[in-house]
Amino acid sequence: MQSVPYFDYSRAFEPYNQQILDITKDILGRGAFIQQRDLVEFEQHLAKFLNVKHAFGVANCTDGLVMLARAAGIKPGDEVIFPSHTMVASAAAMVHAGASPVPVDCGPDHLIDPVSVEAAITARTRAIIPVHLNGRTCDMAPLQAIAESHNLLIIEDAAQALGSTYRGKHAGTFGIGAAISFYPAKILGCLGDGGAVVTDDDKIAQRVYQLRDHGRNEQGEVVEWGYNSRLDNLQAAILDLQFKDYDKIIHRRRELASLYDSRLRDLKTVCLPPAPGNEPDRFDVYQNYEIEADRRDGLRGYLKERGIGTLLPWGGKAVHQFAGLGISRDLPATARLFQRCLMLPINMMISNDDVEYVCRAIREFYCG
Repeated sequence: MQSVPYFDYSRAFEPYNQQILDITKDILGRGAFIQQRDLVEFEQHLAKFLNVKHAFGVANCTDGLVMLARAAGIKPGDEVIFPSHTMVASAAAMVHAGASPVPVDCGPDHLIDPVSVEAAITARTRAIIPVHLNGRTCDMAPLQAIAESHNLLIIEDAAQALGSTYRGKHAGTFGIGAAISFYPAKILGCLGDGGAVVTDDDKIAQRVYQLRDHGRNEQGEVVEWGYNSRLDNLQAAILDLQFKDYDKIIHRRRELASLYDSRLRDLKTVCLPPAPGNEPDRFDVYQNYEIEADRRDGLRGYLKERGIGTLLPWGGKAVHQFAGLGISRDLPATARLFQRCLMLPINMMISNDDVEYVCRAIREFYCG
């Protein structure tokens, strides 16, 4: 029986093993561990790729969102609207910045629904957090119009979307700033937690620069209460190594998405994400391949029996469905999605033959 894990962490960095060892030896030899040239070079390359003025490596994406919120002036009593179809970190970051997170529904593309956003706005609303999930940028035009109409900030959670675009603009470049994740399973991943904050706003940049390093300014003077949230130099060097191949990596993931689409699009029992090239406004990078499926749990069990790994997003619950958080809402589209959604394997370790095997098993489950 063929085995197709959802994600094999033990093989994630195989193509770079020797280069990673060489980088590690070099950095050990230089004693270059924190905020050295490797970090600066990676930040410069990331900013150039996204066409933004500033990029800062931080310890993780969640910290990045907290610091962005603080830099933007989010304060206790403010409400921040976010899609409940996301990792809890999107909302938790706002809580840690002192705000109240307000969950809203998702649209047919599984991303934040602009209609639901507008309906949730109150006198206390201060910001909207579009979460660009699965390597796809949100429908930003209506969100920007809503934000402008109500004088709201846009803070982007681009954890899963580095390289995706909407109408030619990169995810993470529409609002006052964005946070990106480099968790090992991301398209660009490091050997543990890591993240970045990107922005075109000089004032936001200055605050994030200070906040990530204990509140110290460029002269080393502590000017505010900050965090110890710096992307370490070794991780930055490893990220920069892979970043040189990023276009090829994205191309390969789009190839895999096209193969899934060609083998499954005729099935009425599954709903697939848009295929590469199907939407002129968007360029998707397929961080995940999230489908909707009839009899989802039965399908998942059937695939497991055949050695195929799948994933329920965030353990199968949207943020508003975690009772302990105390933010329950009636979000019918999101509730329905979490009864049907399932992620299929898509990463640089699987082959075309692996995808063919997964698709044959799905067809067997539904068609016999």
